[in-house]
Parts: sequence; structure tokens; C-alpha cells
Amino acid sequence: MKQWTVQVLLLGLFGAIAPLPNAQAVPDSQLEISINGLRNQSGQVCFSLFSQSQGFPSGGQALQADCVDVGEDSPSILFRGLNPGSYAVAVFHDVNRDGQLNQTVFGIPTEGFGFSRNPRLMAGPPSFGDAAFVVAGVQNSIQIQLRYLR
Repeated sequence: MKQWTVQVLLLGLFGAIAPLPNAQAVPDSQLEISINGLRNQSGQVCFSLFSQSQGFPSGGQALQADCVDVGEDSPSILFRGLNPGSYAVAVFHDVNRDGQLNQTVFGIPTEGFGFSRNPRLMAGPPSFGDAAFVVAGVQNSIQIQLRYLR
């Protein structure tokens, strides 16, 4: 009788710690990004979400990216299917709808731009670390202040 009890306990113990077949974590966090400081109601606002420093802020290696039309309200976007972790966002006001942040010959942006955490800018764009924030939980939101240099 004792041997049977031990076997049942062991089976219960190993059964409790054995992984379930096909059990996987599903990325279910979402991030809503809204902007402030839009200069006019022309064009579109383009958002790029990065999960690593490679390509930030202007490279083509964004985890997710999309543009939304500027309307009556302040533009915002919702990125879905995110894993918890560190992210950074770059955004620009694409007034002429050409899909890029236009610059002077000296590299000075001629359209509005901004970054998550609204870091202070010295000479050039911020690093990923200066713009990084944490996504945790299901619903997350940030606001980005647009800046215009011209």
C-alpha cells in the first residue's frame, strides 16, 4: 500500500511540473502612442517602434511601423502583439507624404519629429537607451512631443 501511495505522489509531482503540450506565451501587450505639438493638419504622422538599438531611430529595422493621416484630432496609433520588454519609438510629421523625414543639406530636419520619453537633444538623435521605456502588462500608453527646428 505504501509503494502505491509513493508512486501516485511521484506521478502527481512529475505531472504537475511537466510542460503542457503546445503551451506557449502569446505576445498580448499593446502600446498606444499619441502625439502633442502638431504644427498643422497637413500630411501624415509616421511611427516606428524598435525593440533594440540596431537601426534606431531611422533605420529600416523597426519592429513595427505605420503612418496615420493627420485629421482633426491629434494622431495616435496602437501597436499590438508585443512581448513585455524595452522599446523605443521614433515619430515624424510627414507633411509632404513622401515617407521620409526631410532634412536640409546639413542634416537638420525640416519636418517635425519626436522620440519616446521626449529626451533632451544635444547634437543629433538620442540613443536607444535615452528613448527606451518598458512595456509591461496588457495596455500601455505614451505621449510624444513633436519638435520643429524650422
